[in-house]
Amino acid sequence: MSDDLTRLANGVLWPGFLGTTAPGWLLEELRDGLAGVVYFGQNVGGDLGALSAQILEANPSALIGIDEEGGSVTRLETAEGSTLPGAAQLGRLDDLAATEATGAELARRVRDIGANVVLGPVADVNTDPRNPVIGVRAFGDHERLVSRHVVAEIRGIQRGGAAVCVKHFPGHGDTHLDSHHALPEIALAVEELERVHLEPFRAAIDAGVEAIMTAHIVVPAWGDQPATLNPRVLGRLREMGFEGVIITDALDMAAIRETVGIGGGAALALAAGADLLCLGNPTNPGENALDDQDRRDFLAARDGIVAALRDGSLSRERVQDAVSRVAAMAAQVRTADAAGVRDSEGEAFDALDVVRRAVAGTATAPASALSVVDARRRSSLAVDSAAAYVAAALAGDDPRVRLDVAATTVEEQDAVIDAAVADEGTTVILIDRPDTDPAQRALVERAAQHDPAAVVVNVGLAARSPLPLPAIEVGAASRVGALVARERLLGRVG
Repeated sequence: MSDDLTRLANGVLWPGFLGTTAPGWLLEELRDGLAGVVYFGQNVGGDLGALSAQILEANPSALIGIDEEGGSVTRLETAEGSTLPGAAQLGRLDDLAATEATGAELARRVRDIGANVVLGPVADVNTDPRNPVIGVRAFGDHERLVSRHVVAEIRGIQRGGAAVCVKHFPGHGDTHLDSHHALPEIALAVEELERVHLEPFRAAIDAGVEAIMTAHIVVPAWGDQPATLNPRVLGRLREMGFEGVIITDALDMAAIRETVGIGGGAALALAAGADLLCLGNPTNPGENALDDQDRRDFLAARDGIVAALRDGSLSRERVQDAVSRVAAMAAQVRTADAAGVRDSEGEAFDALDVVRRAVAGTATAPASALSVVDARRRSSLAVDSAAAYVAAALAGDDPRVRLDVAATTVEEQDAVIDAAVADEGTTVILIDRPDTDPAQRALVERAAQHDPAAVVVNVGLAARSPLPLPAIEVGAASRVGALVARERLLGRVG
């Protein structure tokens, strides 16, 4: 049995873990007051319903969260790709009923595996097209569009009986760095931050969102600490009227791990006003991850909190306040369960139809077959943007080849294009950064010279500068998006 301070610290920790079954250490901590767990891709593959039941048996108040956004980000369909619309697709369609229905379906799927917190929607306004971590995860680049769709998705998720955590405060949309690997800085005037990037969070608060996730970004106008550790930034959330749970983005991301460390970050985040500390994905250290990295990260965070409580740099009252907020959210989830608040059960939701209506593109003559050259960027820890399932769904039984434009010469790329042209069928260049990756655009330009009948399928942000080939703008690296692009190319739209 733990001592009082250790149990207190457990009440604000939300770790990920390795494997498809609950490790012994995790169940022991859950029985000793651990706030809950976060599911990631490495947890999918077994019986998630049974896993959730085991977790809730150890702690009936456990919050079980999962990053399930639809589109380019899925955990439940990590092997095959999402079958739900993504935010950029919904923003392009601008049909609030479709966005609300998507939220309800997200909640249904999450509740069906026993989880109870949806880590979404993204409330970031993607104003920097170079953004490597948000991009098509955002509803768009205008605050009013983003705000109305954030509210619609919140309504849908709550109607489906799950709690909602919008992300990433105070807005991760105006950065060109990935906080999984670096510490981004947003050097905007406070007036612009307030007017553009905070507006969707205001809308979410007004809509009754239960939780808001912080971003590991520095806003110089508000100090030199990342938002997750910055009392001025988190205090702004409370000034905006938010009384729910402030959840940190994963403390094992490089922006925290490689600066103040997980333990130091945990104590500083709590002192700054955070309530629930996500330890995220235990594979964030990459090849350096150890077999027991999940437990090591958890203990580092807890030890950091306990040490700060003992030396007085973190007040017990602040942690007790955080524990109370987390407990209130857990009680709200249990109340929704008891009341059967899941009225999306049995609703018909045609995700394929929504994506069909959202996908844009230049009309092309129907192809008899395809030959796909997959030239997308490499995947990141946040988004499996280069996942093989996208190219597989697009190509079907037709030929496809992966081409890393960052690691191949022009001559090697031309040889791949020529081989694709030689195959029977329409040459398709699959890309995701036509405006911000010169190598991808150069490949498209050369493909147009080699085969003027070739077509582009873009699963990233829509191209702002015209491409030399007809393009289908999908707006998500998802299985359903790729299937819609394929049927569009083959002239078989249902």
